Amino acid sequence: MDEKISRMKELAATLTAAAKTYYQESREIMSNYEYDKLYDELVELEKETGVVLSKSPTQNVGYEVLSELPKERHESPMLSLDKTKSTADLQEWLGDQTGILSWKLDGLTVVLTYSGGTLKKAVTRGNGEIGEVITSNARVFANVPVTISFQGELVLRGEAVIRYSEFNRINEAIDDVDAKYKNPRNLCSGSVRQLNSQITAERNVNFEAFALVTAEGVDFKNSRQEQFEWLERQGFDVVEYKTVTAETLPEAVEEFAEAVSGYDIPSDGLVLLLDDIAYGESLGRTAKFPRNAIAFKWADEIRETKLEYIEWSPSRTGLINPVAVFEPVELEGTTVSRASVHNLSIMESLALGEGDTITVYKANMIIPQIADNLTRSGKIRIPEECPVCGGKTEVRQVGDVRSLYCTNPDCQAKRIKSFALFVSRDALNIDGLSEATLEKFIGAGFIKEFADIFHLDRHEETITQMEGFGRKSYDNLIRATETASHTTLARMVYGLGISGIGLANAKMLCRKFKFDFDRMRHATAEELIEVDGIGGVLADAWIRYFDDEKNQEIVDHLLSELTFEQEEESTEEAIFEGMTFVITGSVEHFANRKELQEAIEVRGGKATGSVTSKTTYLINNDVASNSSKNKKAKDLGVPIISEEEFIKMLGE
Repeated sequence: MDEKISRMKELAATLTAAAKTYYQESREIMSNYEYDKLYDELVELEKETGVVLSKSPTQNVGYEVLSELPKERHESPMLSLDKTKSTADLQEWLGDQTGILSWKLDGLTVVLTYSGGTLKKAVTRGNGEIGEVITSNARVFANVPVTISFQGELVLRGEAVIRYSEFNRINEAIDDVDAKYKNPRNLCSGSVRQLNSQITAERNVNFEAFALVTAEGVDFKNSRQEQFEWLERQGFDVVEYKTVTAETLPEAVEEFAEAVSGYDIPSDGLVLLLDDIAYGESLGRTAKFPRNAIAFKWADEIRETKLEYIEWSPSRTGLINPVAVFEPVELEGTTVSRASVHNLSIMESLALGEGDTITVYKANMIIPQIADNLTRSGKIRIPEECPVCGGKTEVRQVGDVRSLYCTNPDCQAKRIKSFALFVSRDALNIDGLSEATLEKFIGAGFIKEFADIFHLDRHEETITQMEGFGRKSYDNLIRATETASHTTLARMVYGLGISGIGLANAKMLCRKFKFDFDRMRHATAEELIEVDGIGGVLADAWIRYFDDEKNQEIVDHLLSELTFEQEEESTEEAIFEGMTFVITGSVEHFANRKELQEAIEVRGGKATGSVTSKTTYLINNDVASNSSKNKKAKDLGVPIISEEEFIKMLGE
């Protein structure tokens, strides 16, 4: 008994730490597979011993919320669901009842309350007992009805989600790899819990109803399906579901399994709910689970294979990630041969060694992961040199996670950010060179400086045989580099990544020096400070960049690859000289914000992205809104003007 209790304490501590880092810090210290295995072991030990520890994750519904949003206690606790990976268990659980089988969505659970036909309140699940009030944010969800025909009190629960397509769109617009979101669930959680509802609105959050708690005076004929159909008539999107019996259940589960890989909404399994409302409620609940529903997690298809080696993959932050390369196996209909191990802690816990027999699976039927190591030789040598630059590596402990880093500040892998800026939309605008592709090309030695991007044709044979690259991708990339070689001087200057020199400053410099780059790069501090928006700090950064002979050489090589469009000096009067504008919200009189920005710049003004004490005007058609930019402008005494007021300033 003592050994079992000791093991339970160990499991509780391990699982609690893993859950905390996953849900609160968006980090992983173990795989989902390993977490589930340990969790199931703890459940079995609790059954065997009859002991449940106060800190056991089998009893804790969730963690305390940490944001500054107002908090509110739920009228009834929001419990999590018991789970199984067995279709047979689902059939046994359902018995002779009729069930509702639906997706188990992976987002943020929200409770909506309506009264008099109006959305009155929205509260997150929080820790199951206390949630955060996010009413203003729920009102700007993409599909939540603000008013409904039903006039009584309605309380319903659903999942706030961000679709994969929307998640990819948002991430593609972010140039900085560190700023990209890890997964739709994290993005959704951050979007729903914003203090500024404008940001929530821009994220296209959807609400999928999955439970009706109460609807005053409505007869649902004792059926959950009737509730779902009624909610749809009120204008709600209801989670996709199928009505099932024990006999039809396996076929329905299989249909969901076939659809999961192409489903646009993140899902981590299924939910089976009893259709009979009264019977389901009569079953009551345990300390943690309601008894009228059960969750189904995909039974992972696990294959045995042989670990060939660990590939060490450096990133621009210096972190070197271990990637397991193994003999190819078929999983969920595709061939896989690689899986991220995430960090040294996970690699060491699996005791990986070359030649070991491992089992692999796809988490949520999508992401390849190592399930277990059957041999556990632990014979992986942690490299002492970076595979890209040969610099010294070091192991760092951050909290409870050990990771490997390259210590060389000049490592090419660390320069991915500068190359990503160089190929970004506002700089050279080269399609096909994502950060992942840049990382591959830099790691292979194809790109060492900017000019190398225009000579990728030297590596045609290797690139066309790379994973994820074929002839068509290669041809498109070469065409994109050819197109990008004809550009503007301002785009190139911005693309160099000189500290503090954004696109607006680059344009101002070009105009001031009449598009003479040689004069620009040899300019004195006094000459630079004369340019609107360039102060002592930026002038010093510019001079330091061009004082470096290596930088001068890199720029000279780049110039030999580029031809610049002839740009004429603006004939418009410089009525905005010395002024800085910030544009926010939608525009009505200009085609888009970019056209409005150009109208400012050709008249000597500057358009930036954030409100500061140096901002002259904030342009926002919703002058009275409580957006963060409006609030900051008011705090700093910056005038807020509409588009029409701006047009009057043009004198047109």
